[in-house]
Amino acid sequence: MENLHIHIAINPSLYTKNPESSDLGKKIVCKSIEMIDELGFEAFTFKKLGIAIGSNESSIYRYFESKHALLIYLINWYWSWIEYKLVFATTNVVSPNERLDNAIKLFTEQVEADNSFTFINEVLLNKIIISESAKAYHTKDVDKENEKGFYKTYKRVVQRVSNIVLEINPRFEFPHMLISTVIEGAHHQRYFSKHLPALTDVEEGKNNILRFYTDLVQKTIA
Repeated sequence: MENLHIHIAINPSLYTKNPESSDLGKKIVCKSIEMIDELGFEAFTFKKLGIAIGSNESSIYRYFESKHALLIYLINWYWSWIEYKLVFATTNVVSPNERLDNAIKLFTEQVEADNSFTFINEVLLNKIIISESAKAYHTKDVDKENEKGFYKTYKRVVQRVSNIVLEINPRFEFPHMLISTVIEGAHHQRYFSKHLPALTDVEEGKNNILRFYTDLVQKTIA
């Protein structure tokens, strides 16, 4: 996969100027991922980002109107990347059960760097998704932003895998609930394993998150 050069298309409404259109824009995205991971979203500011990249704060606002908009952009990039990997992992796989297992593996496995995208650190971005992404939609403006399509990519990923569930069992009532629970739950377990290990059963080298959710999903829809 690292030999492929894939372009991740992001909804233009998520930025003021496309960050991929310039070296500065790519630097803004690259450094913001590092800083949000290091500082946390609350402590991260465009002023600190500007100092870190040696640019005026005003230049960052030419790309994103706020740090919230930047977070939304990063989340959409991540889920677009996951969707590309999901399509790659399920295309030409005849068995729907195998496609579902591949999807669960993608949602639960430890993320590794993808050399197809040089200005995005997918490992750090995954950590941000796990620890910070809920802050993007736990806001008073979530309904308005949803209408604008801000969360479309995440919903599309859930829909793709929900369709596989219904292929296996057309009478299953809760495909979207099941898949969104797997995704969010796997993120929580990954977070717990790093910070609150008493809340999980993750063990190094045993793929317990993958094993748990694969077993849970297959037994639930059977």
